[in-house]
Amino acid sequence: MNVFRIEDGCLKFHYDAEELWIQPWGHNSFRVRGTKTAKMPKENWALQMTPEEVQAKITIEEDHAEIVNGKLRARLSAYGKLTFYNKEGKVLLDEYLRNRLDVFADYCSALEVEAREYRPIPGGDYHLSMRFVSNTEERLYGMGQYQQPNLNLKGTDLELAQRNSQASVPFAVSSLGYGFLWNNPAVGRVVFGNNITTWEAYSTKVLDYWITAGDTPAEIEEAYAKAAGTVPMMPDYAMGFWQCKLRYQTQEELLHVAREYKRRNLPISVIVVDYFHWPLQGDWKFDLKYWPDPDGMIRELKEMGIELMVSIWPTVDYRSENFAEMKEKGYLIRTDRGFRIAMDFQGNTVHFDATNPKARDYVWQKAKENYYEKGVKLFWLDEAEPEYSIYDFDNYRYHLGPNVQIGNIYPLMYAKAFFDGMKAEGQENIINLLRCAWAGSQRYGALVWSGDIHSSFASLRNQLAAGLNMGMAGIPWWTTDIGGFHGGDPKDPKFQELLVRWFEYGAFCPVMRLHGYREPLQEPMGKEGGAACVSGADNEVWSFGEEAYEICRTYLELRENMKPYLTELMRAAHEKGTPVMRPLFYDFPEDAAAWEKEDEYMFGPDVLVAPILYGGMRKRTVYLPAGSEWKHYFTGKVYPGGETVEISAPLAELPVFTRNDRRLTDK
Repeated sequence: MNVFRIEDGCLKFHYDAEELWIQPWGHNSFRVRGTKTAKMPKENWALQMTPEEVQAKITIEEDHAEIVNGKLRARLSAYGKLTFYNKEGKVLLDEYLRNRLDVFADYCSALEVEAREYRPIPGGDYHLSMRFVSNTEERLYGMGQYQQPNLNLKGTDLELAQRNSQASVPFAVSSLGYGFLWNNPAVGRVVFGNNITTWEAYSTKVLDYWITAGDTPAEIEEAYAKAAGTVPMMPDYAMGFWQCKLRYQTQEELLHVAREYKRRNLPISVIVVDYFHWPLQGDWKFDLKYWPDPDGMIRELKEMGIELMVSIWPTVDYRSENFAEMKEKGYLIRTDRGFRIAMDFQGNTVHFDATNPKARDYVWQKAKENYYEKGVKLFWLDEAEPEYSIYDFDNYRYHLGPNVQIGNIYPLMYAKAFFDGMKAEGQENIINLLRCAWAGSQRYGALVWSGDIHSSFASLRNQLAAGLNMGMAGIPWWTTDIGGFHGGDPKDPKFQELLVRWFEYGAFCPVMRLHGYREPLQEPMGKEGGAACVSGADNEVWSFGEEAYEICRTYLELRENMKPYLTELMRAAHEKGTPVMRPLFYDFPEDAAAWEKEDEYMFGPDVLVAPILYGGMRKRTVYLPAGSEWKHYFTGKVYPGGETVEISAPLAELPVFTRNDRRLTDK
């Protein structure tokens, strides 16, 4: 059968209407693309523009073809079935194909199920399903941020779509020794079933994924970082403590809080002006009635050694001074049906189209004039999914195409708008806070937080899994709203306990940031502009009672004194894509027990953290991986590795252990 050919170092296959390419893309890695359209689409999406130069060996036989790239081998039958093997010849990933074509194969079947199914959409493109045989012993990690407590994603059903508190970053690391990127920004679904793994794109022109083989999780993660990019080097100030609440209503209120931190001699690096400090959404400027002297405010903060972060929303109110011009120039997203409103919070709004390079530049120029040139070098790019009042993904249309086909890339393009603008101004070590991400967002300085989550221990448990899986998905900069976002009365003893336990955990996250919408809510200050938006109760470290305050002070000082260690971790993230926080198996892949533990993690290579995830808990068991001795940070007691120990955990002590004689601080 004359179905194979070699072109430009790529193995190509054509049968009926399908064109399939298997292309070396970095060491030990392939990019696989397939289509039934007239031409193979050219977009690289999450992948960087040019792959590393590698020498792959391609052989073509009568009934199959093979391509070998280092530790990864792909075998393609004359009937189109694709299987990947590691260097020992073990199957890593095998397409689930069941038909009667190849009577000599072990998958010969009357089921007639295609591995690569392009189901035509009447009058449009394809609903794509990609099926692989599932290995029941496999463990899977990564895929971004989902509000569920499972670290191991085997057996889960995940929506490939962006929502508030959900970030679809479709890169997974397998315990079998491979990494897999679903390089398609279409809305869809993946089911990691025990019998079949199925990836779906609800509307697309192309099958596109990237696969790599490695001997350790670290090798796989670093290969992915070379393919999709790494974060910049985190600036020193960003490693400190960030103070935030929903919402400081005036310039004087914010300055009062900053001055109080300094009066109490508490470490603070960043303070935040949250949303609705503007007249209307889409104005992208301070409301001078409540923020009368932004230049003076920013100058005073800098004199105190505090950076100001300012909230940006992508929504544009119909009443905004910029709406008419942006609509005329095509800089707003469109709706295929109904009235052109995507959100109705505090006004009828529609989002700017971040997939349009001209729209990105337009918004950046507004932010540059009204914030950046005043000294703001850090932005909170909120609503980054983007959030819709109704998540009808098939109703929104962007410059690059319908949302259902390319919409998952929106948060990446939103980050790119500000990254490119700041870089053009000569800024280095760029970091901006976003509520969502897609594969590749890391290279645009995206610090992702876990969205508007509930204030509860159950929510805290979800964040542990979310943060670790975000790191494994290639997004090393991640944070939460310490204490949760929705709810929490600072005077409630139960909330005070939650806040303390979350604060302790937050000290060992890539970024330590206090935020929340505390109760009871404060009345709006006015009826127009941002003043019409409510604010929450006090949310500073002295707001939760004296006991909580003294504990928070301890962890603030610990975080500040950890900066030399943090700098090492951020350099590894920048240079190699290494997650700052990661599951135990990342550093101890040969320890079988380390793969089983989902409620503790490594913070860098030498610090083990066992967070307290339940109310009233004052002790817990901790597994200490084999191969090292472990020293309890607070008590100084040394424990052997390879054992599970019971550790006392009074309210002021988070179980933290160090190895290799590592000192967390010099004090």
